[in-house]
Amino acid sequence: MSTRHADPAAKARKIICEKEPATASRGMAVTNHPLASAAAVEVMAAGGNAADATVAALFTLTVVEPMMVGIFGGGAALVRMADGREVVIDGLCTAPHSCRPDCYTPISDDWPDYMETVGRENRVGYRSIATPGNLRAWCELLEQYGRLPLEHVMEPAIRHASRGFAITPYLAAFISEYAADLARDPAISAILMPGGAPLEAGAHLVQADYAKTLERIAQNGPDELYRGALGREICAAIEAAGGHVRFEDLQVYRTEHRQPVRGAYRGHEIIGPPPPCSGGVHVVQMLNLMEGFDVGQLGFGTPETLHLALEALKIAASDRRAATADPAFVDVPVARLLSKRYADQRRPQIKLNSASDYKAEVLLNESDNTTHVTVADGEGNVVTSTQTINSLFGARVAFPGAGIIPNNYMYLFDPHPGFALSLEPGKRITSGISAMIALTEGRPAFALGLPGAHRIPACVFQVVMNLIDHGMSLQEAVEAPRVFTQGQEAEIESAFPAETRAALDRLGHKTVEVDHVGGGMCAIRFAEDGLMEGAACWRADGTPVGIGGGQARDGVSFWPDHVRSDPSAD
Repeated sequence: MSTRHADPAAKARKIICEKEPATASRGMAVTNHPLASAAAVEVMAAGGNAADATVAALFTLTVVEPMMVGIFGGGAALVRMADGREVVIDGLCTAPHSCRPDCYTPISDDWPDYMETVGRENRVGYRSIATPGNLRAWCELLEQYGRLPLEHVMEPAIRHASRGFAITPYLAAFISEYAADLARDPAISAILMPGGAPLEAGAHLVQADYAKTLERIAQNGPDELYRGALGREICAAIEAAGGHVRFEDLQVYRTEHRQPVRGAYRGHEIIGPPPPCSGGVHVVQMLNLMEGFDVGQLGFGTPETLHLALEALKIAASDRRAATADPAFVDVPVARLLSKRYADQRRPQIKLNSASDYKAEVLLNESDNTTHVTVADGEGNVVTSTQTINSLFGARVAFPGAGIIPNNYMYLFDPHPGFALSLEPGKRITSGISAMIALTEGRPAFALGLPGAHRIPACVFQVVMNLIDHGMSLQEAVEAPRVFTQGQEAEIESAFPAETRAALDRLGHKTVEVDHVGGGMCAIRFAEDGLMEGAACWRADGTPVGIGGGQARDGVSFWPDHVRSDPSAD
């Protein structure tokens, strides 16, 4: 483990960074796999911008991080172009139109089994699949904000699927952990468990069927899935297996292009995704609460700071359900939750010497198993995007002959009828996605995001404070230990000392030590001189890759061959 980039203040905080950041001036990509980061940089070096690079990275991640993301999944991307255009492209999954609120039979009306159903039908297998948005959203990002053709940005993904790559211990561990479920489906087990045994770290994974599927999409565009032969083939397989998605669901699927939500924290403008993503709203809400305290003076990781953070998390959790439903179905009180006045009303509820209980809400059972991409080019374009197939390996099946691993997003709908998050035809799932960009004086200061479901907003909230209040380096900020709560037990990463947890227990927090909170963060920080710093944390295979150097100085050429003054002399 390296501490070469730690300053004296970092030593006082006892933050030991396991990874190194990268710096560059002409482009930076931070993803949770080195081949995806390399694909993004390859595309930028070939003339693409941040949008092109993001799409290249996402397609590549479907190959090298298949447990986390796929074209039959959902997600959201926050885009900020150099000319000032800003948009959130919402490609979240929707409930198929054949679904009804009572499609599944719940096994319990209480937690922790509230979301579980008979036969795990909403969680594993073809009946757990929702209508996907990823492929449509990625292609729209490329068409409207990129400059390269689809077949160009898909080439790295096709190459890695057809030639194969060495799987990491991170992926191998997940295959082994979920081997029992994977073994139930012949198509996915043939990919990840050839011969019946889980692939081990270092094994060479070739996905020939998926490479052919990607080639079809590269040639014919997203309509190959949403209106063409590929979609018909997949939906026939889903229907034959008793699933809900029909070809008509693919035909009518539409993305939503939304305006980001905005807030302010200690001189920084914070922008993020709006509902049905919860992160933009609730990160701003929690920062508004903390603005009334001198967090920097209290110090990082002290019981006083962690107590305030946990209380802010509980207050946001008490409001979360009202602000994260699909706005097409539920009236969402976004403006009130974002307001400083609302924070002023709730802040006095925080007791400095004891933990408090706040209004309880039904917990959302989102998946931790997501991926994130943060990309910036040398022109000033920035994209930060979180994508997922929900649980690890999604529905834990693969479409025969296509090699696609689909989502299991039906697990995010409340299986009990009559609630805001209950199943309704066409309803979008809700998500903790918190892809975030912070601005100072109108220019990007940092951009970041991570996987981690309902823990995502908590992690982003803490990293923002690490950067602004505690003055950490970017690498320290993403790797620093985290906490999380929604009102029940308080999860405290094991890097915090035992005496800190004991102090929080004395304040009334029911702490539990955990290995990690949330997933691998991917972040970029921007200096005024144009230099970009990329950082990824130890919680995933995250890797920053940048482009430095540049073109030759104007007027420079290589030494020409000597030209004789009198060629006729030969």
